[in-house]
Amino acid sequence: MTSLLICGFFGFLSETALNVALTNLMELFQISAPTAQWLTTGYLLTLGILMPLSGLLMQKFTTRQLFTGSLISLIVATLIAALAFNFEMLLFGRVLQAAGMSMLIPLLFNTVLVIYPHEKRGAAMGLVGLVTMFAPALGPTFGGLVIGYLSWPYIFWLSLPFLVIGLLVGLKYLENLTDVTNPRIDLLSVILSTIGFGGVVFGFSRAGEGVEGWSSVAVITSITVGLVAMLLFVVRQNSMNDPIMNLRVFKYPMYVVGLILVVLCPMIFMASMVILPMFLQTGAGLSAFTAGLMLLPGSALMGLLSPTMGRLFDKYGPKWLVIPGFLIVTAMLWFFTTLSPASSVGFIVALHIGLMIGICMIWMPVQTNGLNQLPPELYSHGTAILNTLQQVTGAIGIAVAVSILSGGMEKYLSNSSAPTKQAEVANAMTAGSHNVFLYMILIGMIGFVIAIFVRRVVNNREEVHSPH
Repeated sequence: MTSLLICGFFGFLSETALNVALTNLMELFQISAPTAQWLTTGYLLTLGILMPLSGLLMQKFTTRQLFTGSLISLIVATLIAALAFNFEMLLFGRVLQAAGMSMLIPLLFNTVLVIYPHEKRGAAMGLVGLVTMFAPALGPTFGGLVIGYLSWPYIFWLSLPFLVIGLLVGLKYLENLTDVTNPRIDLLSVILSTIGFGGVVFGFSRAGEGVEGWSSVAVITSITVGLVAMLLFVVRQNSMNDPIMNLRVFKYPMYVVGLILVVLCPMIFMASMVILPMFLQTGAGLSAFTAGLMLLPGSALMGLLSPTMGRLFDKYGPKWLVIPGFLIVTAMLWFFTTLSPASSVGFIVALHIGLMIGICMIWMPVQTNGLNQLPPELYSHGTAILNTLQQVTGAIGIAVAVSILSGGMEKYLSNSSAPTKQAEVANAMTAGSHNVFLYMILIGMIGFVIAIFVRRVVNNREEVHSPH
């Protein structure tokens, strides 16, 4: 577990840390903003294509084989990215990095499900939260510090030793946890999965880059083709005796409820990670470094509280965490709609801390509770579906948020008598951000209603009357 957590943490950290360096990379490699965005789009696209196949891979290869393959991919990718002397080399490193993460993260979830009993999974999943929530949230601050005092390649150089240590620890202690059943690979399912999930992630990622937005032919075509392929993929899986992605997981009610709530979390989390830094820099006129530092307390507290939330889940179940969590998230987002360029730093930091605590109360408890209802033979499929849909909804959340932000800014500036003045641009950013926070409040309210139906799962069964 230690090895998997270390490797996953630094894999996620370098993923989001590089986003802060895009402006520097545009100048260094003489590339446009849409081209630079491929460092993010390419990463998400690779995850979207490979993550759905993780359930199949965990049945075809041993735990040690998958771990070794993912770590070698991550180490080589990190080295290539650190040594990159042109954009193409850096992009290749990012794609290879995503390939490694697409195997490592499902392996981490599956390991928790196999080696921990139900009553201890919450605490273990709390540690997983350090990887899946804390590391991406810490990434922009880490990237800002590295760029401020060193240079962008050190984002990768500083991660490399920890990945090597993680590999060596894993090779010494990691055991094979699952049986290799060597299922037949259905080529049509692989093709449909690749086109379906890859097309949707690519389409929403491109729309979120704000290049041509939703009117782009590439965006419309990609999303449409992706959705059709996903539909055919579902039909194909239901007709197979040994599917790549076993959709029988949807017969388990608490897994479905957990899945819905889990996919809502990245839509709020990822949108806030994109919109807040933009507001702090353009709206409040702060530097990227200062904006990164302001988001650090909330991100750090999320990481510190994640294991505690896991232990509380083990003791009390999900309902007493998830329902208050959505209330806190919704309340913080409402206060975010009151922000202005004159808002104090302390107020913004306090709101961000509250938002991160609320998300921490929701994300891991509902995910753990949902997976607890699955029988062991569906663990790999359940984690594959959860992780894949989180990538898809994360891309959707960013795309919709950026689109709402741009629309709000354009509307404000079209009614302004001095649309080029810095003060008016700041006011436009504030107006657009308010619209995004209102959209996120709607997601929070939907989550709150669904959370009412959460029931604790004990030994694969819903607990009808909780003793707590």
